Amino acid sequence: CLELSTKAVDSKAPATGEEEEEVDIDLEAPETEKAALAIQNQFRRFKKNKK
Repeated sequence: CLELSTKAVDSKAPATGEEEEEVDIDLEAPETEKAALAIQNQFRRFKKNKK
């Protein structure tokens, strides 16, 4: 099962008056889950090779 963490991020950049872009991603879509797993696997390989 796929778990995603959504944490509020404190921006260190000064306020410029620009609106934050709203991203509408279906987190239940099979393509999204496949992409997330691929990213996680690449990161694990990166960490393993870094040792």
